[in-house]
Amino acid sequence: MTAPILDVIGLTMKFGGIRALDGLDLRVRQGEIAALIGPNGAGKTTFFNCVTGICKPTSGQIHLHPPGGNAVRLNGLAPHKVTQAGMARTFQNIRLFPEMTVLENVMIGRHCRTKAGLLGAIFRDKRTRQEEQETAARSFALLEKTGLAASADELAKNLPYGAQRKLEIARALATEPLLLLLDEPAAGMNPQETAELDSLICAIRDEGISILLIEHDMKLVMSLADHIFVMDYGRKIAEGKPEEVRRCPEVIRAYLGDEAES
Repeated sequence: MTAPILDVIGLTMKFGGIRALDGLDLRVRQGEIAALIGPNGAGKTTFFNCVTGICKPTSGQIHLHPPGGNAVRLNGLAPHKVTQAGMARTFQNIRLFPEMTVLENVMIGRHCRTKAGLLGAIFRDKRTRQEEQETAARSFALLEKTGLAASADELAKNLPYGAQRKLEIARALATEPLLLLLDEPAAGMNPQETAELDSLICAIRDEGISILLIEHDMKLVMSLADHIFVMDYGRKIAEGKPEEVRRCPEVIRAYLGDEAES
């Protein structure tokens, strides 16, 4: 059986008297595309916020397993430390730097992998200049991969909505993640953009990057996911391969409805 890339045990998040996450266990395996589904308010984005350091969980354990390395405990790490450990994410609501160019947005993602400090930025030594050139080259390569190279010098705010979604993914990839978390990447996309997203996610997985996505587009989930987790009221109520989840009466009744038959 494939080794895990992410192991979450007993994750609980309380907001006052509300349990947004209630003893959640979840394991994503290396090299797979996993999906996290459930209705609005099920706790999916809260889960993302907890594992990426934005929220501090009330209890539970979160471990990232670098291939061939020692497990990294993510509890209590700041978001930038989680990114350095090898986990990157996109957001349900697009968070770009609108007044910066498309290329500059991706270059910002490289910051966690660069070494030039304050003195390098001030004195512009040879090493710093070389690192900047490498950052620009790698960032442009990611724009080519995501189909955005022609817009490299455009301001991010001028991109169409679907292209902005791709730009967020390119920026996340610039951090060199082991595991990429995508929060509703197809939201607001038309059918052609969704098909392009499908191909892009598969290409990312084929490069060895594991993926966990939150998505309401069940056709996309069923076509992409190797494994699906189903949440309701902060708990995991089902998991399995797409065909197993598709046949689960509770999941069909609560989340998939007629889409499960399409």
